[in-house]
Amino acid sequence: MSNASSATPDTKRSAREIYTAISGLIVGMFVAVLSGTIVSTSMPVIINDLGGTQSQYTWVITASLLATAVSTPVWGKLADLVDRKILIQVSLIIFTVGTVIAGFSTDTNMLIAVRVVQGIGVGGLMSLVMIAVALIISPRERGKYMGVVGGIMALGTIGGPLLGGLLTDAWGWRANFFVGVPFAVVALVLLQFTLHLPKPQRGRVSIDYFGIVLLTVGVSTLLIWVSMGGSQFDWDSTTSILLAVTAGLGIAGFITVEFFVKEPIVPMSLFRNRTFTLSVVASVAIGVSMFATSVFLAQYFQLARGATPTESGLMTIPMIIGQMGASIIIGQLVSRFGKWKGWMLAGSVLATIGVSLMATLRYDTPFALVAVYMFVLGAGLGMVMQNLTLIVQNDTAPQQLGAASSNVNFFRTIAGTIGVTIMGSLLSTNVGTYIADGLGDFTPSTEAELTALKNLGAGDVPKVGALPESLRTIVEGAYGHGIADAFIIAIPLAVIGIIAIAFVKNKPLSTMTAAEHLREQAGESVIQVAEAEVGGSAEGGRVSGGETTATSTGSVSVLERTDERRER
Repeated sequence: MSNASSATPDTKRSAREIYTAISGLIVGMFVAVLSGTIVSTSMPVIINDLGGTQSQYTWVITASLLATAVSTPVWGKLADLVDRKILIQVSLIIFTVGTVIAGFSTDTNMLIAVRVVQGIGVGGLMSLVMIAVALIISPRERGKYMGVVGGIMALGTIGGPLLGGLLTDAWGWRANFFVGVPFAVVALVLLQFTLHLPKPQRGRVSIDYFGIVLLTVGVSTLLIWVSMGGSQFDWDSTTSILLAVTAGLGIAGFITVEFFVKEPIVPMSLFRNRTFTLSVVASVAIGVSMFATSVFLAQYFQLARGATPTESGLMTIPMIIGQMGASIIIGQLVSRFGKWKGWMLAGSVLATIGVSLMATLRYDTPFALVAVYMFVLGAGLGMVMQNLTLIVQNDTAPQQLGAASSNVNFFRTIAGTIGVTIMGSLLSTNVGTYIADGLGDFTPSTEAELTALKNLGAGDVPKVGALPESLRTIVEGAYGHGIADAFIIAIPLAVIGIIAIAFVKNKPLSTMTAAEHLREQAGESVIQVAEAEVGGSAEGGRVSGGETTATSTGSVSVLERTDERRER
């Protein structure tokens, strides 16, 4: 595993060399995206088949998001300390193992557990891939290459729901977890032979294990408290108070530890950078909209409109076209003209309009209007998400590139996870209320209606297509209205996102890669050492003239070589 190709060259890489270098990264990201989208349309079927509840439906999603969130800053910090290529390969292996085991799940609890393993792998892929790209491609040039990456991701995002629906209808939902394994193997092979990254110039590696434990305890407990409060226990109960106190102490302890450890997972110094801090705020707002849409759209189409998994996948295409189309086109424009702030402001406004429109959905909303709502929201997310990471990487020291990049994703993921959990709890409560209201005067007249009522009363996620017609409209109306209510939570957050982006410093995009910045800084260090040697030789009367001349000549030679490299 040689890094020679990337360690010393000063010449610019050709487009072909860059595409070759990132080919394994593209396939790895494709596998991660495909695994999420291919299952999204099958989730109602999976939960119904495994006998899960609406609460467990949310936890299958939440478990993966939680593991992704907690592991993301850890992966990012490790990328500043150890070999990034090995980290990417390890994260891909962890993800693949978790995905395969998920395909053999025998109940919902087992599925939730292995989704945690999947999430740990996804956390590595999502953060490490962007870090690797930053080392290879400059911020100014990154847009046009990421546009191509976005196109490949669009294939996984658009094709995933369709493929998932077809596989579920033809061979069952378990096939969804196995179809990505060949792609994962290809990604591992490509990474081994095409990806060459400079190794971090660090001495002894110091890992903040105590911080990892506190972060895991604090965030996990917070999420459990938020998701189960009001349903599994009362908000003012002893259990609720203990969970809230544990979460608060864990998070407070984590923040305190980060000020004192040698290599903090989340360096508090990053928050002195206005671009980073405001990007984190914007990421929180965008994360809730992004995750909520991916989680609740499949439920809307299958539970509120009675669509099959295949039909549900087809119905989400306007959202995907808007998101990926905006990401590709705006990425090209940012690279060509170097302007990013106007596009991000426009995207944040579109995202706010989009979630506001989604909050008006009903089970009988004309699909043409739903398609417009999805397209607007998707376009807004596509214009903002990718560029948030870009501007943070553009305004961060290369030594903290991994921590800064991963922590933007961390806060976006954790906000999305908590947001989806809260929205899922609201959805579950409101659906129950709406169904109860709809059944106020209903009296079952057949055995099928009586059985369906018992299942609904148990809180199981219904298979809408199998419900008696007399109950189907009531259930579809309840889910349509409940999902719309859940999106209301995202509206004020989206407005905060607009404000945060408006105040981000409009810094021009650099034309140097992170690796080039590191080499330049190394060159400056050589200059400083050489100047010190020259000064020491000039003042050193105790050494012979020949020795002084030799030292000075050597130092000047170093300076000349450094100047030549910097000019190139």
